[in-house]
Amino acid sequence: MKHQSRDQLQNVADISLHPVHTVMDRTQRLARWAELLESDPGRSLAALHGTEYRPPRERDAMRCENSPLAVAFDDPVLREQGLSDDTYGEAKRFFEVSDDQLHEIVCYCHVGDRMMASRAAYCIRAASEGRHFFG
Repeated sequence: MKHQSRDQLQNVADISLHPVHTVMDRTQRLARWAELLESDPGRSLAALHGTEYRPPRERDAMRCENSPLAVAFDDPVLREQGLSDDTYGEAKRFFEVSDDQLHEIVCYCHVGDRMMASRAAYCIRAASEGRHFFG
Protein backbone atom coordinates (compact mmCIF):
# COMPACT_ATOMS: atom_id res chain seq x y z
CA MET A 1 0.00 0.00 0.00
CA LYS A 2 1.42 3.35 -1.00
CA HIS A 3 1.10 6.22 1.45
CA GLN A 4 -0.41 9.35 -0.09
CA SER A 5 -1.17 12.70 1.44
CA ARG A 6 -4.69 14.08 1.60
CA ASP A 7 -3.84 16.49 -1.23
CA GLN A 8 -2.66 13.63 -3.41
CA LEU A 9 -5.81 11.65 -2.68
CA GLN A 10 -8.00 14.65 -3.55
CA ASN A 11 -6.82 14.26 -7.13
CA VAL A 12 -8.13 10.70 -7.40
CA ALA A 13 -11.00 10.53 -4.90
CA ASP A 14 -13.75 12.60 -3.36
CA ILE A 15 -12.75 13.14 0.24
CA SER A 16 -15.05 14.57 2.84
CA LEU A 17 -13.70 15.52 6.22
CA HIS A 18 -17.22 15.53 7.61
CA PRO A 19 -19.21 12.32 7.72
CA VAL A 20 -22.41 12.37 5.72
CA HIS A 21 -25.46 11.90 7.93
CA THR A 22 -28.78 11.29 6.35
CA VAL A 23 -31.69 13.15 7.82
CA MET A 24 -34.47 10.88 9.01
CA ASP A 25 -38.02 11.77 8.06
CA ARG A 26 -40.94 11.56 10.48
CA THR A 27 -41.73 7.95 9.65
CA GLN A 28 -38.11 6.89 10.14
CA ARG A 29 -37.83 8.74 13.47
CA LEU A 30 -41.02 7.11 14.76
CA ALA A 31 -39.89 3.70 13.51
CA ARG A 32 -36.55 4.11 15.28
CA TRP A 33 -38.33 5.00 18.54
CA ALA A 34 -40.64 1.98 18.23
CA GLU A 35 -37.68 -0.30 17.47
CA LEU A 36 -35.85 0.92 20.57
CA LEU A 37 -38.87 0.04 22.70
CA GLU A 38 -39.40 -3.30 20.93
CA SER A 39 -35.80 -4.29 21.66
CA ASP A 40 -36.93 -4.86 25.28
CA PRO A 41 -40.71 -5.32 24.95
CA GLY A 42 -41.27 -6.37 28.56
CA ARG A 43 -39.49 -3.35 30.00
CA SER A 44 -41.63 -1.49 32.52
CA LEU A 45 -41.76 2.22 31.74
CA ALA A 46 -43.14 5.17 33.67
CA ALA A 47 -46.19 7.01 32.38
CA LEU A 48 -46.75 10.75 32.52
CA HIS A 49 -49.66 11.91 34.67
CA GLY A 50 -52.53 13.98 33.34
CA THR A 51 -51.10 15.27 30.09
CA GLU A 52 -54.58 16.19 28.86
CA TYR A 53 -55.29 18.37 31.90
CA ARG A 54 -52.15 20.51 31.94
CA PRO A 55 -51.90 23.93 30.33
CA PRO A 56 -49.82 23.73 27.12
CA ARG A 57 -46.68 25.29 28.58
CA GLU A 58 -46.72 23.01 31.62
CA ARG A 59 -47.56 19.95 29.49
CA ASP A 60 -44.68 20.70 27.11
CA ALA A 61 -42.24 20.69 30.05
CA MET A 62 -43.46 17.34 31.44
CA ARG A 63 -40.99 14.51 31.71
CA CYS A 64 -40.14 11.61 34.00
CA GLU A 65 -37.33 9.13 34.41
CA ASN A 66 -37.64 5.83 32.54
CA SER A 67 -40.52 6.95 30.32
CA PRO A 68 -40.93 6.15 26.62
CA LEU A 69 -39.63 9.69 26.04
CA ALA A 70 -36.50 8.93 28.07
CA VAL A 71 -35.89 5.81 25.96
CA ALA A 72 -35.96 7.95 22.82
CA PHE A 73 -33.62 10.54 24.31
CA ASP A 74 -31.15 7.87 25.45
CA ASP A 75 -30.60 6.94 21.80
CA PRO A 76 -27.55 8.66 20.25
CA VAL A 77 -29.03 8.38 16.74
CA LEU A 78 -32.19 10.29 17.67
CA ARG A 79 -30.15 12.89 19.56
CA GLU A 80 -27.93 13.31 16.49
CA GLN A 81 -31.08 13.80 14.43
CA GLY A 82 -32.07 16.70 16.68
CA LEU A 83 -33.93 15.34 19.73
CA SER A 84 -32.78 17.79 22.38
CA ASP A 85 -34.37 16.42 25.57
CA ASP A 86 -36.97 14.01 26.93
CA THR A 87 -39.85 16.40 27.50
CA TYR A 88 -43.35 16.03 26.14
CA GLY A 89 -43.07 19.20 24.06
CA GLU A 90 -39.76 18.20 22.50
CA ALA A 91 -41.12 14.76 21.61
CA LYS A 92 -44.20 16.34 20.06
CA ARG A 93 -42.00 18.63 17.94
CA PHE A 94 -39.33 16.11 16.99
CA PHE A 95 -41.62 13.19 16.18
CA GLU A 96 -44.25 15.46 14.60
CA VAL A 97 -47.14 13.96 16.53
CA SER A 98 -50.32 15.57 17.80
CA ASP A 99 -51.24 15.97 21.45
CA ASP A 100 -53.81 13.19 21.02
CA GLN A 101 -51.20 10.83 19.59
CA LEU A 102 -48.57 11.60 22.22
CA HIS A 103 -51.20 11.33 24.94
CA GLU A 104 -51.94 7.76 23.80
CA ILE A 105 -48.24 6.91 23.84
CA VAL A 106 -47.23 8.30 27.24
CA CYS A 107 -50.23 9.14 29.45
CA TYR A 108 -51.08 7.18 32.58
CA CYS A 109 -54.87 7.33 32.10
CA HIS A 110 -54.77 4.33 29.76
CA VAL A 111 -52.21 2.23 31.65
CA GLY A 112 -51.74 3.44 35.20
CA ASP A 113 -48.34 4.41 36.55
CA ARG A 114 -46.41 1.83 34.47
CA MET A 115 -46.61 0.51 30.94
CA MET A 116 -44.88 -2.15 28.93
CA ALA A 117 -42.45 -0.93 26.29
CA SER A 118 -44.29 -3.05 23.70
CA ARG A 119 -47.48 -1.13 24.37
CA ALA A 120 -45.77 2.23 23.82
CA ALA A 121 -44.19 0.88 20.61
CA TYR A 122 -47.59 -0.25 19.34
CA CYS A 123 -49.02 3.24 19.95
CA ILE A 124 -46.05 4.84 18.19
CA ARG A 125 -46.58 2.64 15.13
CA ALA A 126 -50.28 3.52 15.15
CA ALA A 127 -49.41 7.23 15.26
CA SER A 128 -46.96 6.77 12.39
CA GLU A 129 -49.75 5.25 10.29
CA GLY A 130 -52.26 7.95 11.28
CA ARG A 131 -54.27 5.55 13.43
CA HIS A 132 -55.32 5.87 17.04
CA PHE A 133 -54.65 3.05 19.47
CA PHE A 134 -57.82 3.74 21.44
CA GLY A 135 -61.24 4.35 19.96
